[in-house]
Order: sequence, then C-alpha cells, then structure tokens
Amino acid sequence: MRLYISAAHKSSGKTTVSIGLCAAYTSAGKTVQAFKKGPDYIDPHWLGRATGHNCYNLDFYTMERDEIVRCVAQHSQNADLTLIEGNKGLYDGLDLDGSNSNAALASLTNTPVVLVLDARGMTRGIAPLILGYQAFDPSINIAGVILNQLGGSRHEAKLRNVIEHYTDVKVVGAIHHNPQFDIDERHLGLVPSHEDPYADNKIALLADSVRQQVDLDALYALGGQAGQLPDTPPAAVTDDTHTTPVADIRLGVVKSSAFGFYYPDDLDAFVRHGAELVDINVETEAALPAIDGLFIGGGFPETHLQTLQANASMRNSIKQAIDNGLPVYAECGGLMYLAKAIEWRDQRGEMVGAIDADVVMEPRPQGRGYVQLETSDSHPWQQANRAISAHEFHYSRFKQAPENAKFAFRVKRGAGIDGEHDGYLYKNLLACYAHQRNTQANPWVSRFVNFIRQHKQKQERHD
Repeated sequence: MRLYISAAHKSSGKTTVSIGLCAAYTSAGKTVQAFKKGPDYIDPHWLGRATGHNCYNLDFYTMERDEIVRCVAQHSQNADLTLIEGNKGLYDGLDLDGSNSNAALASLTNTPVVLVLDARGMTRGIAPLILGYQAFDPSINIAGVILNQLGGSRHEAKLRNVIEHYTDVKVVGAIHHNPQFDIDERHLGLVPSHEDPYADNKIALLADSVRQQVDLDALYALGGQAGQLPDTPPAAVTDDTHTTPVADIRLGVVKSSAFGFYYPDDLDAFVRHGAELVDINVETEAALPAIDGLFIGGGFPETHLQTLQANASMRNSIKQAIDNGLPVYAECGGLMYLAKAIEWRDQRGEMVGAIDADVVMEPRPQGRGYVQLETSDSHPWQQANRAISAHEFHYSRFKQAPENAKFAFRVKRGAGIDGEHDGYLYKNLLACYAHQRNTQANPWVSRFVNFIRQHKQKQERHD
C-alpha cells in the first residue's frame, strides 16, 4: 500500500493532513512509513513523530533515481502503508520538463496521487481544476482528493456534487476549517516538533480531525493501486561504502531545542562507518564529553540566544576543543553558533567564537534553495574539484567576513558565506551554510569519519 499526498499549490495544508493521516493510521494499528520529497528537516520531524519511525527524504537534486527507489524499498519493507508527502504543487519543480516534480516522483515510484485541495472560496471551479490536473499528464494516477479548509457542511455538499458530476475522481475526505489545527510557522516553515512542547497534543488533534472527516478505509484502498517499485541495480561498491562493524571513534552530535536538523540516513551512515554517536545538549550540559569529533547541524539558535549565551562553560569548552584541533563539521545553525555572536531583533548573544565573525539575522532570506559547490584545495577531507549538490536555507549572513579566511568550497550556484565561497576553515573546523546529504554522489560521512579517525591515530602516536 502506497500513497502520494500532493496538492495544486503550496500551503494547501498537505503537511497537516499528512501528519493527521500518519497518526490516525498508526493509532489504528498500522505500521506507517513516511517519506518527504525534497530537502526538508521540519516536515519529516512531524511525520516521523506521528508514525514513530524516521521519515526519509527523497530528492532528485541530490539522489540518483535508482537511489530513491532503493530508499523507498528498503524503509518500506515492514510497512503496512507507505505515505510520501510532496512539496509545493503536483507539477511544480526545478526543471521545465518536470523531471524533478512531484508528478515525476509519483511516476518513478508507481504511486497513486491524492490531491489535498484548499477549497476556500471555490464551488463549481473545483471541477476544471481537477480535470486540468488529470489532462496535463494522463500517466499520473490522480486517484482521489481531500478537500481542505471548507466553510461548512453546505460548502462540502456543493463541492461533492460538482466533483461527482464532472469528474471520476473520488472524494475521500472533506476537512472543515479549524484554526486550532494550524501548526505555528517560522521563517523557514513549520516550527520543528522537537521545539513544540505541545507537539504530541497537536498530532493527536490532527489525527482526530482526520478520523472524523476522511474515509480512512477508502483512502487505504486507493493505496492498493500502487504498482511494483521498479527493479534497480545494487549500489556501486566503492571505498566510501566500506563499513566498520565495531565503533572506533566517538562522534558528538549536538541535539537540543536549538539544533535538530539532521537527516536520519546520514546519522545511520555514521554508525555504519564506525562512529558511536554521542548526543550533546549545548543548552544544558556544562562541557563536551570525551569525543573524537563533533557534528553541529542546523536549527534556530537565534530563538535561543539567551540560553546559549548563558551556558558559557559549554561555549568555552567547544572553543578550546576547536583551538586544540578537534575535527568539527557544522552546518548553518551550527555555523551561527560557532561565530562570535548572533544579532537578531535588537538582541545580541555571545556565541562560541571559533569563527572570527558576527552573524546577523536579516528579515529576508540570504540564501535559499539548491546549491552547487566545488571543493577547493583547502578542503581538509575531500579531494579538490569535486562537485557537490546541496541546499541552503538561511536568513543570517556574516556581518563582515574575516580577511584572509580559507574556505572549503567555491560556490557555483547559491549564496554561501559571501556569494563566492562556503565552508569556513579554522584548524580542523569546517563550517558552512550548505546542508549536505550523504548520497552515492557525495558520500561525505565516510570521508569525515576517516578524517576523524586519522586525527585520532595521530594523537595516539604522539601520546
């Protein structure tokens, strides 16, 4: 059973509907495996929390098509229902030919589509909308619709009559407008579930709403229209796919309400390559534990300025470790935390200070979307001139980039730190605005682990 939840356009409510569906089926005893199209950390947090299982990203820009299919097949093995949530609208995508659209992903995975339609202010006009989406690409199986944001029972009845009269698409749900089901939004999307103290209550409310207003049995039956996943060749075996069964390094991973942007398959890859993951809360713990390397992912440090600033002992511990050569990799929010200070809304918070610059939050995005990087000769654990496909989402910028700074990447597409470079280097620290995915084309995890391992061995020889 497999379903693709999409929409006519972004902000149609497909994420809240998807969360509700995942939670409703899970509470009914189904094992649900969720996936999210595109680069995203926040929606997968909510979907994973609703199912009790990690949600995995499927992204044409950073993954090969065979890799996407293998990811779905691997993680769906034990699922009763696989639910893929799209991004933006069904036919929206980076390329004119739609090769990386939601429709392309539904086609690749042979998955029937259910459109979540924001029907506010619509009556008879809903029919040409549905008919147009069907006619645009007849190969896409638009198996059903869920009407969202309805004005009441009369509105629902009108829409059902119109859709039944003019189309052959099944209406499997009609959700009435209710502001209590909204999940708060922040400048990069929804507030992460790990930051929301009421996350479980909100998920339960969404599940109740879905149970009452969606025909779960009919929707589940539509999942039976999914075809077989295409056969794919096994992944190519390279030095980067070599795994270490016994952990021989300890990798600190910063996790707290301020930092939580990690791809679960990246963390899985660290373990496969011999890393024992040690969770570190930089808001509450006094100092770094005994570790061989450190990974600080993205998040929202600007909303935790006072808490992060107040924990001076941890900030000093990290600064000293970096000064002493600890291998560290930081992305976006992690980069911001390692700067001297963060300025936001007339506030200033002192940070770690390993990066010789302040960062300032701006009201508009400073970098957003897919990026293309090229490794420089200075990159400490990747060969030079490698092309890296990644993504960035940041409202902050360096207030003034330090003079004579060294960088790991040249920016071919995107913003990076200064429009030309990304990946600030100091000692064994690499901090960038870009978010990387560990993929066949960019197996950065094994290379970072090898760098940590080599550094540890050098230290042991000196000792």
